[in-house]
Amino acid sequence: MAPGLRGQLRRTGRARVHPRAGARGRAPGAPPAARGRRARRPRAPRVSPTGAACAFCRIVTGETTAHVVLQTEHTVAFLDIRPVFKGHTLLIPRRHIATLPDLPPDLAVPFLTSTQALAAAMPAALGAQGSFVAVNNVVSQSVPHLHAHVVPRTKGDGLRGFFWPRTKYADDAEAAGYAARLRSALAAREAPAAHEAPERKV
Repeated sequence: MAPGLRGQLRRTGRARVHPRAGARGRAPGAPPAARGRRARRPRAPRVSPTGAACAFCRIVTGETTAHVVLQTEHTVAFLDIRPVFKGHTLLIPRRHIATLPDLPPDLAVPFLTSTQALAAAMPAALGAQGSFVAVNNVVSQSVPHLHAHVVPRTKGDGLRGFFWPRTKYADDAEAAGYAARLRSALAAREAPAAHEAPERKV
């Protein structure tokens, strides 16, 4: 080793690198070193004071605010915060149930009845011509709590296939106005049933 180089190594304390080695000190022809990837720690779900880790369960308990449209003994419906069209409503069972296949028979009728009521209210409340109803199970299901999308539809509104462009409300007041219109239409729909003649005893 040349005296000058020996003195440089003594001063710097660095090991000699092959003249044609790369920036990482790999000699020509040597296989690239495997790059280790740090494993990510799974993020624990946020748990509410009542122990609810589900975002929709927290709406049911009132720990998270939402623009509620419909409440029954078994279901709750509220506005989607990122609607396809304004008035887009999510219907959930109060009980935490992950997917539609998990829905027990005793809740199937209440869930479908509430879905039907919301679909019927869309035209009267929002001036829509109809509605779109959909349920995702696992795939594309953003929250693992069963929820039905009930979306107001009008011919030529631009919704095609399963591409769901999202919009947003101008502010909380606008969202509250849509929720109020839907509640009013639902109440008007229930009113005739409440005034029907009582069932006669046989």
